[in-house]
Amino acid sequence: MERRSFIKSCTLLCASGIGIAALMESCGSIHYAASTIETNKIKINKSEFIDKKNAERKFVVVRSEKLDFPICIYKKNETLVAISMQCSHQGCELNPNETSLVCPCHGSEFSKEGKVLSPPADKDLKQFKVITDNETIYIEL
Repeated sequence: MERRSFIKSCTLLCASGIGIAALMESCGSIHYAASTIETNKIKINKSEFIDKKNAERKFVVVRSEKLDFPICIYKKNETLVAISMQCSHQGCELNPNETSLVCPCHGSEFSKEGKVLSPPADKDLKQFKVITDNETIYIEL
């Protein structure tokens, strides 16, 4: 294979890989919940845990201008746990999934309750107090 053909093939392969990765990321299962802020509380409707197919979501993510990092809210039976998505190791933003949060920078892994599962992190994640009523979830900041 000639050098020019090789470089062209490699460039096309890289470009298509980036395109596929971007497409897959846009189809991800992370749901960013709509929220409002009332004094020192983030307010979220409980309906954010139900998707368009009427299936229950295991978690939702909330962003707030009052925080540097989003908050992940996990639903475990009827209990809600709200934890910071800032890695306690070196401060990278964590990637949530249905069973844990993973640090893309150094590989630390945390449970749905924010407990360290895998190093290099050695401190648990910050938790927020959660209060609920019939229709609303409040996260105290």
